[in-house]
Amino acid sequence: MSLRIAALYCFAPFDDPATVRDGLRPLCADGGVRGTLLFAPEGINGTISGSDAAIDAVVGHIRALPGCGQLSVKFARAEDHPFERLKLRLKREIVTLGVPGLDPASNAGTRVAPADWNTLVDDPDTVLIDTRNAYEVAIGSFAGAIDPGTRSFGEFPDWWRDHADAFAGKRIAMFCTGGIRCEKSTAFLKSQGVQDVLHLDGGILAYLEQVPPEQSRWLGECFVFDERVSVAHGLDPGHWRVEGDNRLISEEDGEPDS
Repeated sequence: MSLRIAALYCFAPFDDPATVRDGLRPLCADGGVRGTLLFAPEGINGTISGSDAAIDAVVGHIRALPGCGQLSVKFARAEDHPFERLKLRLKREIVTLGVPGLDPASNAGTRVAPADWNTLVDDPDTVLIDTRNAYEVAIGSFAGAIDPGTRSFGEFPDWWRDHADAFAGKRIAMFCTGGIRCEKSTAFLKSQGVQDVLHLDGGILAYLEQVPPEQSRWLGECFVFDERVSVAHGLDPGHWRVEGDNRLISEEDGEPDS
């Protein structure tokens, strides 16, 4: 039986994340849903798999939560569960940046639709910053994007503080895989006094899905956190695999990424 995979997130103020989690637990368990959902005062994030009916029920429940009407969800298909079990976890943050007091739900940067992204990044007055980690950037990114060289998202604030003067007065456009890091990093920049900051709505995955290859500014493939490892335009599976100590190996030439 073909299963549906849902990668989802929503920044929303949860006064009691445990109550939100407990409300979803029986719905997930009864529907045979697997995967991981993270709950924090700033919202919900995770990837789950299950039957169409089960995933529809969980997504519908989350969308009905206060502040989650604009839940970001990306769907894929699989013949088998890519996850062994269900994990519902309480966290301090749904994506760890380590900067207290941010409010991505109401103070993130301006969203830019994939169809409008080329116009933005082609403008020479735009500074394009990739908010992903170095190993992700290594196999693909937008032409001309700055790579902060971070090993984890939590290193980004220090990188920005070290380089902020170079970007003073500039328009900053940021992007990530699916949108969640973009929303939080743009909220961080706004907390640092940056006024003109934007991000790619839906992330790289939305861009690769919606923008024709002949119009694309994307170079290479996009690392994803599932069994596909990487995807190309149209979200077709890419040519990378993981071996040994989490090394990325290109299936085209058999060489590890450097």
